[in-house]
This record gives sequence, C-alpha cells and structure tokens, in this order.
Amino acid sequence: PKIASPDQTLDLVQNALIDAHRHYARALAPLLPEELGELVRQLEPVFVGQNRMGHTLADRPAGRRMCNLLEKLDRAELLAAAEALLPLTQPDFLHQLTQLPDQADPPENLPGVQGPIVRKIQTPVGLILIGGRGKNQYQLDQMPEVAAVIDLGGDDDYLEGTASFYRPVMVLVDLAGNDTYRSAKPGVQGGAILGVSLLVDREGNDTYLARDVAQGSAIAGVGILIDQQGNDQYVGIRRVQGHALAGLGLLVDRAGQDQYRGALWTQGFGAPLGMGILDDLDGADHYYTGGYYLDTYEETPGYEGWGQGVGAGLRQVSNGGIGVILDGGGDDVYEYDYLAHGGGYWCGMGFARDFGGNDRRLGATLKAYDGAERTQARFQRFGVGWGCHYALGFLFDDQGDDTYGGTIMGLGMAWDDSVGVLVDFGGNDRYDATGGLTQGVGAQAGLGILFDYNGQDVYLGRNQGYASSTNTYHPSLGAAGNFSFVIDYGGKDEYGCGAANNAITQRGAAGGFIIDRPHHDETAVLGGGK
Repeated sequence: PKIASPDQTLDLVQNALIDAHRHYARALAPLLPEELGELVRQLEPVFVGQNRMGHTLADRPAGRRMCNLLEKLDRAELLAAAEALLPLTQPDFLHQLTQLPDQADPPENLPGVQGPIVRKIQTPVGLILIGGRGKNQYQLDQMPEVAAVIDLGGDDDYLEGTASFYRPVMVLVDLAGNDTYRSAKPGVQGGAILGVSLLVDREGNDTYLARDVAQGSAIAGVGILIDQQGNDQYVGIRRVQGHALAGLGLLVDRAGQDQYRGALWTQGFGAPLGMGILDDLDGADHYYTGGYYLDTYEETPGYEGWGQGVGAGLRQVSNGGIGVILDGGGDDVYEYDYLAHGGGYWCGMGFARDFGGNDRRLGATLKAYDGAERTQARFQRFGVGWGCHYALGFLFDDQGDDTYGGTIMGLGMAWDDSVGVLVDFGGNDRYDATGGLTQGVGAQAGLGILFDYNGQDVYLGRNQGYASSTNTYHPSLGAAGNFSFVIDYGGKDEYGCGAANNAITQRGAAGGFIIDRPHHDETAVLGGGK
C-alpha cells in the first residue's frame, strides 16, 4: 500500500501483525492439540540442545518424531505470515517512519526499557513500542506482551527477543545508529522457533551476537534479518546467519564490509524441510564457519564446518534441504572447515555464488573459532562445489582472480551417487587443493566437474579430472561409472598432472578427462594422450 504520512505507517504495522498472526494460526491448524504441545516442548531440546555433529542429531529417534510432526505443519501459511510482514521492509515505509516525532508529553515508561519511549500502541496481538532517537536498551524478554519495536535512532542495545509459540510474531525495526543485538537464547535477531520473526536495521555499523537459531534462522517457522547499510559483524555458534529447518531462514545485508562468524550449520544452510539463504549484496566481506567442534572423521584432523551454501539431511533422521550463499561483489575471504561452501549432503542441495571480486577461499580455517591457535592441524574435507550421498552441490564465481583451497575431496567433487560442480567464469585463478579426490573428480558413481572460462589458470597437484575404476559402494550397478571432468576454455594454463593446453587428455578410467580448449581468438592445436 501507498504510505502518504507517518501515521499511516503505524496503521500498516498493526495490520501486518494481525495478518501474520492469522496465517500463523492457520499454519498450526493441521496439528492435534497434543501434537502441538509436543512440538512446543521438544523442538528446542531435540534440535538445539547439545548437538555437535553436523551430519546427525544426538537423539535421532526424537528427531525423526519431530520431523513427522513438522511435515503436518502448513508451511505455506508460515510463508504467508512472513509475506504479511514484508511491507515493513519497503523504502517508502521506512522513510515515512523517520518523520515520526520523537517527543512524548509526558514520556512513556515501561519496565524492561531504558531510554526514551515515544509511544505505546496496544493491538489485538500485542504491544507496539516506538523508541526515540536517543540511546535505548530493550530487554525484550522482560516484555512478553511486546510484538514490535520501532526505534527512531541512537546507538541502541537489544537483549534477547525470542520468537516462539508464546510470542509467535516478533518485529524489530531500527532506523539509525550503531546498534548491538545480544542474546544467549535461541530464536532471536530475526530468528524463530515455531514462530515468525523480522528484524530490519536501516543504517549504522551494527553488531549481532548470539549462540543458536539467530540472525535470519528458523526451526519450524520463518526468520528474516535485513541490514541495509554499514559495516556489520555477525557472530553466532550454531544455526545462524541464514539457516532453516522446516521453514525459511533469510539474512540479507545490502552494503558494507561485513564479517560473519559461525561454527556449525551457518551462512546459508538448509536442513530438512528448510531453505536457508545468506545474501550479501556488496562490500569486501569475511565469512568464517568452523573452528569449534572437532570433526567426526576419526582418521583425519580438523573441525566441523557445515556452512556457506550447504543443504544437508540429518542421517537416520530426515533428508536434506536447500542452502544458498550469494555475494554481490568485493574482494571476499571465505574460511571454512569440513563439508562447507557450495555443497549438498544426504539428499540435500547447496549453492554458492560470488558475482565479483578477487576472492580467497581458504580451507581450512586459519585460527580456531575464538581466534586462538587451532588445536587441530589445518585439514579440510568436502568443500567448494561438492556433493556427498545422493546430493547436489554447486559453486559459481562470475569474475576476478580467485584462489580455491582445501585438502581432500573438493573443488568440483562428488561422492556416492552425487553431483559436485565448480564453475569460474573469468580471471586468473589458482586451484591449490592437492590432496586426494580434488579438482573435477567423481567417485563411487559420482559426477564431478570443474569448469573454468578464460584466464591464465594454475592447477596444483596431480588430481585434475582423474576417474577411478572402482565403485565399492554400488558394485551391482554395472553401468555406473565415475565421471570426472576438468574443462578449461581459454588462456595458457598450468596443470600439475602435466596435461597439455589445447588438448583432450584422458585421466584414469574411461570417465576421466581434462578438456582444454582455446578461446575463439586463440590458435587451437589439438592433441591428446593418456
């Protein structure tokens, strides 16, 4: 709707909250009362709890039971509840909010708030607070009756602010200031557990500090965080920064040089029945996932990662979802540990795309999560366009001189009836994962592709496009080979395996190839060899 005055914005907020509650009630309607009660009691302990393994849960039977109930939710109605809140993200609406007066006579007072409160508006679904342009502190969980906070400015502090069955819709809109959002509870900062949450921060260098299910994250719901300007810092441990299980989690940062730090299930991660998206539109950004929990592969050192565009199931619980990370531009740094960066696991799909800049992809992380020296040797497994166990993983980089790192099983690699793809469309690139099963490799009936278009590229190690003749996972599938491709179009390239430019080189078994082709303005000299 068209907003012509500041007062109309407040009517819009009230109507949006009411509509969101209506859709939320419809989403829960298919559940029996005892089933709903079970979800309310068990979602947090089962899916949050003390889980530390990226591939499964500590209590798998309970997780399976929860997933059975979550399939009964009307998730389309949960999305409709989130759509009802989207008018509160529009530029015209936010501009009109800035015109609201920040004086009240007499000033409003409310337990749980320090600083000026301009106005309180009671609605059928909760209280709307309007904070003034001074510094405010909001202790949101001390005010369970509050459904929305609109703050007109100032360097503010937001503490907790959970969205759940007990406060199913939570909205925070901050118009200006260098703000700090802090929480120890899950379901905060545009995060929700069996709820719908929206956080919009219009400008300022902001800091988001949380532990679990936060910063555009949801379990059985929708969580959205949109930060429009500023150099921001996002810090969390698990299920943060664009994560969803049985719902949608979305973090959008429109501008600034931002830092993202998480340890497990982070930065565009889709769990069962969920889609998680992290979309950073511009700026030189730094992404870090891992460095906290020891990996579960006993034979190799390192940390769990599970982030940066990963869709993954929970083994012995449920099949995977869809995870997406998008970066619009800037010279970015990606640090990641095991099973991260454009990958799919256990019937999941992961997608990573960087649209510009000279990017560095560092597997494994350089330091531990807390900034201390790593207790584990630097070792990374499954990364950068990979699929594992009936899954799909993709990484696309549009332009720039990029570096791709890892240790084993990565850089366009697929394992066990999966597809893993890495595509770089331009620049002088360096592929420096030299361990086994890297650089366009499919194994155990997998299809692995590394495609590079233009540039003088360097491929280290000897693994490029190598196909093994063994298939121990699926011996009964006689026609199921291992398909491995490195395809490079244009430029004078260096291959660690010694493959020639402008040639087709078969690598290993029948399904392995390096295909090097000249650009249209280069002279093609075709050749080949084993």
